[in-house]
Amino acid sequence: MAKQNLQEIDTNEYPYINRGLEGIVAFSTTKSFIDGQKGELIYSGFNIDTLAENATFEEVCFLLWNDRLPNKSELDELKTKLIEERELPEPVFEYIRNTDKAAEPMAVLRTATSMLADFAPDETGDPEVDNRNQAIAMTAQMPIIVAAFDRVRNGNEIVAPLDYGSTAYNFLYMLNDKKPGEQAEKTMDLCLILHAEHGMNASTFTCRTICSTESDIYSAVTGAIGALKGPLHGGANTAVMNMLLNLKNQGNSADPVQFTKDKLDNKEKIMGFGHRVYKTFDPRAFHLRKMSKSLSEETGQETLYEWSEAILKTMKDEKNIDPNVDFFSATVYYSIGIKPDLYTCIFTMSRVSGWTAHYLEQAAYNRLIRPRALYTGEKNLDWIPVEER
Repeated sequence: MAKQNLQEIDTNEYPYINRGLEGIVAFSTTKSFIDGQKGELIYSGFNIDTLAENATFEEVCFLLWNDRLPNKSELDELKTKLIEERELPEPVFEYIRNTDKAAEPMAVLRTATSMLADFAPDETGDPEVDNRNQAIAMTAQMPIIVAAFDRVRNGNEIVAPLDYGSTAYNFLYMLNDKKPGEQAEKTMDLCLILHAEHGMNASTFTCRTICSTESDIYSAVTGAIGALKGPLHGGANTAVMNMLLNLKNQGNSADPVQFTKDKLDNKEKIMGFGHRVYKTFDPRAFHLRKMSKSLSEETGQETLYEWSEAILKTMKDEKNIDPNVDFFSATVYYSIGIKPDLYTCIFTMSRVSGWTAHYLEQAAYNRLIRPRALYTGEKNLDWIPVEER
């Protein structure tokens, strides 16, 4: 069947026909602001540079949920609640132990997060308080799910969560069965801060859409995880690391510049470059770049960092494209011993704070999300008996 040409559409009736909703404003929000031309990212009033240099992930969670920084007693209270919610329900542990060890970690995290709805914190009768408590619980429990599954799939015992320490510290401890050093904790914490929130991306839009139906926060976050799982959204840093490891496998013949040029000549995408919003250097990538350099020197992975810089320069020279947050986060995670297929899970562990912040905001001023669709098919066709088709 012939489809209607979009150029023939009455723009008075359909004034905003944009593929991928590009440029369409669907919501107002206080959670984050992005200036793609300037390369600026704001979380609830604070520039990402200010937060990266001063905040902890727990402070960023409070900021996103409340649109202000906590005082000391509020921060201590949040830290205590996050620690108290680290234990997973036994049926969730059983699922993690018994699922296919070769399963994709993001698929396991999605399923386990959905299961958490059956064991949500006790309801208070106040939906806003209940949603906030459930947001805290999910933020505390996601790192436990990721670390537990990685332990199990590698034939190791699950490490019990600590009853002290930051989210970053506890995650690395559970993952490696070893208390992390100060630099490793700081690195993990900064990664969580940088990935916590980023405007109306696909997963956040999904979360708000589900919330708008008055479905529960676990459903909304589970849907958001499903959106983030897609390689065009959350999986790019894994692809970046696999690209660098492919180079590494070439041994002494590895040439990152020629490698990049060959891919470009073949019309292949170089993951970790370009962004739907940023038209300049991703502000988060500045911090990850510095971290990547220092960690690679500390762990003897200087070659990976040098290759990253060579690829970056080649992409700038050949295509005038800057890196995004995924490009240097790949080598950062690799340098602290995290497997590439866990990278998107770590993204999720952080972004749950932003998703739940948007859920709280949507729930407070809700209207069912129901955009129009432009029908481009034929109309009022004649019926043809099945024998004549």
